[in-house]
This record gives sequence, C-alpha cells and structure tokens, in this order.
Amino acid sequence: MKAFDEDIYYSPRLRRYEKRVKDSELLETVEEVFDIFTVRSLYELMRKRVLKRLNGCISAGKEARVYLGYGYRGERYAVKIYLTATAEFRRGILKYIMGDPRFDGILPKDTRKLIYLWTRKEYRNLKRLYEAGVSVPKPIAFNNNVLVMEFIGYGDIRAPLLVEVWRELDSEELYSIYRQVIENVEKMYCNAHMVHADLSEYNIMLRGDMSIVLIDVSQAVLLDHPNAMDFLVRDIRNIHRFFHIEAGLDIPEPKEIIEEVTSCGED
Repeated sequence: MKAFDEDIYYSPRLRRYEKRVKDSELLETVEEVFDIFTVRSLYELMRKRVLKRLNGCISAGKEARVYLGYGYRGERYAVKIYLTATAEFRRGILKYIMGDPRFDGILPKDTRKLIYLWTRKEYRNLKRLYEAGVSVPKPIAFNNNVLVMEFIGYGDIRAPLLVEVWRELDSEELYSIYRQVIENVEKMYCNAHMVHADLSEYNIMLRGDMSIVLIDVSQAVLLDHPNAMDFLVRDIRNIHRFFHIEAGLDIPEPKEIIEEVTSCGED
C-alpha cells in the first residue's frame, strides 16, 4: 500500500478528529523518555543521517512514546522510543519472546537490553510483514530502544485510530474496514507466516481514504511459536467483538473467520 499522500481525498469526519488532536496535543515527558542512553541512540541515528530532528510527541503509552521526526530530505517519520526503566514491561513481553526461534539463546537478564531486543523484534516484524504485503508502516531503521518508521498521517497530524473515529462512520465504511482487517490478517498468516497477537480497534489506523494500517507489531509471533494459534484466536475474537457487538455489523462467527484466514494451509 502506498505511503500517505496529502493530496488524497480526506474525509470531513476525520478532519474533526484532526481538530481534536490539535486541541489536545500531547506534551513531552522529557525526564522520563530522554535519558542519556536514549539521547545517544538518537544521536547515532542522526550521525547516520537517518534522522535530522524530532518534533513533539504524537502518541503516548505506558511502554513507549512516539514522536514526529524528519529526515534530511524532509521525510516525515514516526519515531517510537521505548522507555527503558519499566520492570513490569519486562514481565509482560517475555511470553512473546520465549518460544520465538529467532531469539533462542539470547534472552538478556538486564531490563534495558531486553527492551533493546524488543525494539529489534518490532523492526524485524515490520520488515517481514511489509515485505509480505501487509499494510503496516514501512520500517526505516532502529538503534537500541529507538525505532524509526513511516509516518502515517495528514500533514503533521497522525492518522486516527479506529477506536477514535468509528462512531462517525457509517455501516458501509465500517464493513469495508472490517474486510480490510481480515484480508490483512490472512496476509499475515499466509504470506508472512505470522500472527499479530494483540490486534484490536486500538492498533488499527485509518488513512484519509479509509484504508487501514496495522500498528504495534512488536508482540507479533511466527506461526511456529507455541502460542501462535491461541494468539490468533484472541485476535479474531477481539475483531469480532468490536465489529459485531460494538459496531453492530452482521459478520461471521469467530470460528468461520479463523477458517477463512487459515484456509491457505489446507491441502
């Protein structure tokens, strides 16, 4: 899927979202995010001419902040910085790393190094999914706890999450989004041999033309992960819950959706 084009049709309903973002722009938490190790990581990306500068925070979560960054040719990037001092985060991510054959024998005890590994995992997941034709941000580079990827948005405003705007959409638009989600889950499974493992309305972005982008793929696992099918079932149940129960769409039951998504594995 092509990168976001500012000249593309942009829904008036999504413009109302843009105003809300401008009115409630997130503030940076400098002391929490920019410790000396993170500053060194950013400096290295600048030295390598990946990044030229950072602007303000465009998304904030418990584990990471995302900033708007610029390249040397004016490119806009999303710069995700994982916080390196969260022991609770360590406990939460182990289940997605343990059992992943790509990281066998390299599970660090140090929390900071584990988060560096987690950042590397998200970069590799993005690269694998992007090359398989899944609609995810294009990965650009990473260094330690800093991940640089394609910015999905309009001007300097990030694209909205589905959870933020779905009530402003009609049933036809929502059904189109639902079908895009299922098609991308199928591409994940059949082309990339992966499962998202944390899919919900909170990590589906909408471009101006109502096409979707799946985000937050750090926890995604290969199909040979021991819990891959359990994660897939959870993803599909989340999608069914949102589109059927919340949005009121008439869609197949989770079992049928799973059969559709995994049909490429049938003889």
